[in-house]
Amino acid sequence: MRARRAGRKPCAALAVVLLGCLAAPVGAGAHIERASYWPNPAPDCSIHPCAGGEVPTPRSLESAVPTLGAPTCVRRRTIRVRLRGRHGRRLRAAAIYVNGRRVSRVHRVALRRRRQITLRNLPSGAVTVRVVRRTRRGRRRVRTRTYQPCVGPAHTPSASSPVGGGGQTRVVCQADSLERLKQSIASAESAGYVVRPSQGRQKIGEAEGNELLELNKRLFDHCAFDSIQKAVNASGNNDRVVIMPGVYTEPASRAAPTHDPACMRYTITNDRNNQAGAVSYAYQFHCPNDQNLIAVLGREPGAAPPPQPPRPDRHGIPDLGPCIRCNLQMEGSGVSADDVVIDAGRVESGDHAPIGNVKDVGIRADRADGFVLRNLKVRHAAEHDIYVLETNGYLLDHFKTFFGGEYGVLTFVEDHGLMQNCEAAGNGDSGLYPGAGASTGRKRDTKIYPQFRYSQEIRNCDSHHNSGGYSGTDGSATHVDHNNFYDNALGFTTDVFTAPGHPGYPQDSDLIEDNNFYSNNFNPYVKGSDVVPSIPVPVGTGLWIAGGNDNVIRNNHFYDNWRRGMMIFAVPDQVVCGPAGVNPSLLAGCNPTAVPPSTSYRNQVYGNVMGRSPDGTVAPNGTGDVSTGRTDFWWDQYSGNTGNCWHDNIGKDGTAASVTSTPPAPVLPSACDSSSVGTGGPAQESELTNCLADITFDTKSCNWFTTPSKP
Repeated sequence: MRARRAGRKPCAALAVVLLGCLAAPVGAGAHIERASYWPNPAPDCSIHPCAGGEVPTPRSLESAVPTLGAPTCVRRRTIRVRLRGRHGRRLRAAAIYVNGRRVSRVHRVALRRRRQITLRNLPSGAVTVRVVRRTRRGRRRVRTRTYQPCVGPAHTPSASSPVGGGGQTRVVCQADSLERLKQSIASAESAGYVVRPSQGRQKIGEAEGNELLELNKRLFDHCAFDSIQKAVNASGNNDRVVIMPGVYTEPASRAAPTHDPACMRYTITNDRNNQAGAVSYAYQFHCPNDQNLIAVLGREPGAAPPPQPPRPDRHGIPDLGPCIRCNLQMEGSGVSADDVVIDAGRVESGDHAPIGNVKDVGIRADRADGFVLRNLKVRHAAEHDIYVLETNGYLLDHFKTFFGGEYGVLTFVEDHGLMQNCEAAGNGDSGLYPGAGASTGRKRDTKIYPQFRYSQEIRNCDSHHNSGGYSGTDGSATHVDHNNFYDNALGFTTDVFTAPGHPGYPQDSDLIEDNNFYSNNFNPYVKGSDVVPSIPVPVGTGLWIAGGNDNVIRNNHFYDNWRRGMMIFAVPDQVVCGPAGVNPSLLAGCNPTAVPPSTSYRNQVYGNVMGRSPDGTVAPNGTGDVSTGRTDFWWDQYSGNTGNCWHDNIGKDGTAASVTSTPPAPVLPSACDSSSVGTGGPAQESELTNCLADITFDTKSCNWFTTPSKP
C-alpha cells in the first residue's frame, strides 16, 4: 500500500458518502516522490551486452577474480593503518613495518587515544605493510597487506564505458572482513546458516568453506574501498561491486544534508493533484545521498525535463538519458546475507527495533536496467530498505531486510523483475512491495506488450512480523509463488486505493499460487509494538484483494488466521479519482462516474486448502461464524460485480463442505461466468466503510485493530 510520501497519506472509504474523509499527515521530513513511468520493455542495446528486456542473469562470485585488475593500489602515497584488534578491542602494543623496515611502534598509553596511524611519504612501487599487534592478553597477531601503484587514470563512468561484456570489479572491505568471514564459515560448517526461517539451517562442507576463504583473500588483496557508495560512483556499465563481510554505515552518506537547499532547483510537480516539491530523477542524480544511504543511478538525466503536468499515458520514460551504470551487480562475498549488513539507522538495534533512521532509503537503484543485488542484508531505513524504481530488468536474490519504516523492498513501475530467496521482517507497511508493475496482463496495451506475461515474480521468500507481508497498490501481472507469509497483521494485500495516482489502475492479472498464508495474527496496533503500523488492516487475515480484476488465487494453504482466510471486495472509482482522490485526467482507467465500479471482476479462487496446514494439522481460519464474518472466504457482494468465483477448494476436514464463507454457499458463486453477480452485502460494506476510513486505528469504532480470539 505505497503511500509514496506525498506530504499527506490518503485515507480510503468504500462508499461515495465518505469521499470527504480526513487524511493523516506524513512526517515533515519526508520526500515527495516524482511521477513515474514504465520503462520501454525492449532491451537497451546501446551497450553490450544489452541491458534489460529480461531478468538479468547473475555472475558468479568466482567470475569476479579475472576482472579484479591489479591488487589494491594507492594513488596517494599515504596509507591509514587501524590500531585496534578484533571487534574494536584495544591492543597492548603494535609495530608497523613498511617493506620489512619498522617505521613505527605504538605502546599501550598511546593506543588508548589513537585508533589509527597514517603512513606518509611511502616509497614508489609496491608497498608491503605488516602490522604486528600484541593483544591485551599477550597474544601476538600479524597482518600483512600489499599495495600496488595505480596504473592509468581513475575510472570515469560514461555512456560508452565499457562496451565489452566483462566489466570491472571493485571490492569494498573493512579491516576485520576476513576475521568475520572465518567466524561465519566456522558457524556455517558446524551449525549452518539461515536463508529464510521456514527453510531451516543450511550447512557447508570444509572444502567449500576453504574455497570461499581463499577467494575472499584474493578479494581482500584487491580491496580499494571502505565505502560502498564510493565504489558505486566509480563504476560504469557492466561493472561489479563486491562487498566483503562487515557492517556498513556509510558515514559520508549519513553526513550528506537532507532537503539540501542546493538541490531544490531539481524539484518538480508530481502526479498527486499537482503537488510541488517532488524530487525528480535529476535531483537523485545530482544529490544522490540527500535521501539515500546508497544510490545506484543507472542513467544520465535526459536532455529535456520531464513533462509538467505528468503524462496520463505512463508507457515510456520521457526524460531518459543514456546508460552509465546499467548491468551493475552488487553482492556480498560472505557465506550468507547475514555477513554483509548495510544499516541506514541505529546499528545497536541489530535486526530489531528501534529503527533510529538516518536516511529514508537504504539502497536505491533508479533507472538501473539489468541491476543485480544479492547476498546481503539492509535494515533501519525511514521508508524503504531496498528501492528499485523505473528499472527494466532486475534481480534481488538471497537478501534480507529488517525494520524499514514502510517497506523492506519497494519496486515501482518495473518490468522483467525477480525477487527470490529472501526474508523481510519488521516493516511498518509491508515486507515486499512490487507496486505498479508493468501492465502486461489482461488489460495491457497490445501495441506495447503483444503477449500476456508476468512482469515480476516473487518466489521462495519468507515475509513475517510486518503490518502486511506483501503489498502492492496497482501491482499488476505479478507472479507470487512458493512463499510463506506469516506472523503479519495481514498476510497479503493488493489494492487500488491506498496511494491514488499510481499507474496501472485498476490492478489486474496477478497469479498467486503454491504459497502458505498462516498465523497472520500479529497486532502492530497495540501499545509498545516494535513495528509502527502505517496502514489500517484487519489483524488475523491471510489475504485480501481490494479492487483488483482477473486475479487467480490457486493451490495455496490458508490456515490459523484467526479472523478470516481471504477477502475480496470492490473499490468505487469515486474513491480513487475525483474530489477525494486524484484528478481523473491524470489517472488513466479511472472514471469517477462509473456505476458499477471498474474494480473487482473475474477473480478466480480455486484449488486452495483452507484451515489445514501442509502436514495435515487442522488450524481453522476464523470461527466459521457468518454473522461476524470470521470465515475462510469473505466477499463484499458489491452490486454489479461479475465473474468472481470460488470453486474446488477444500476445508479443514478435507472436504469442500467444510469450507466456510461470507456469504455462505451457494450465494458465494462457484461459476466463473456472467451468472456470478454481486447483489449487495450491507454488513460487509458497513465493515469496510467504517474500518478503512479509520486512520487513527481506533479499536472502539473498528475491531480490525484488536486481536481476534483463537478459534
